[in-house]
Amino acid sequence: MGISQYDPAAAGRPAWNAGRQVGAKRALKVRQIWSIRFFLDREGRMRDRALFDLAIDSKLRGCDLVKIKIGTLVAGPAIRTRSMVIQQKTGRPVQFEITADTRASLLAWLERRGGTIDDYAFPSRVVQDGHLSTRQYARLVDEWVTAIGLTPEEYGTHSLRRTKASLIYKATGNLRAIQILLGHSKIENTVRYPGVDVDDALSLSEATEI
Repeated sequence: MGISQYDPAAAGRPAWNAGRQVGAKRALKVRQIWSIRFFLDREGRMRDRALFDLAIDSKLRGCDLVKIKIGTLVAGPAIRTRSMVIQQKTGRPVQFEITADTRASLLAWLERRGGTIDDYAFPSRVVQDGHLSTRQYARLVDEWVTAIGLTPEEYGTHSLRRTKASLIYKATGNLRAIQILLGHSKIENTVRYPGVDVDDALSLSEATEI
């Protein structure tokens, strides 16, 4: 059997995923969430703290998170307790809650950021009137997880999308609720999101007495 001239192996080039971990990224645990918050507060990174908190609460894909406008988050002088966006991938609306800690970090950031309700909450530093890019968001997540001693290959922007869904599922076992919160059209797409790993499964088992 011959080798295609378009086969990277024919030119001695490594595969795109050589040495990389592929597959689903791990969700963060509660102590890791607070470690990242502590790091961001200590470094005075107000924008990043607001972005991180909103990513956890909203459970949005990165492409939707970076495009959020100020008007989606505020109602008059206050931060909304609930909001909604239209997902880029599906075109379907998804609602999310904004908890007290997230409202506080968003308010602090938006007061510093300024702007109108039509402006992006997290503006680009490169493109005038643009929003933070998904690539830059990914770089920030890598930096945050590395700062608290995690391996960036195991975590990414999708880790933040999965985190709260994972915690809710572990507390309730309600897969339908997770489907609604993530904006999935099919329950089959939701099944792989809870992210219960071996340690979690053993802990649940050990806490169950028969």
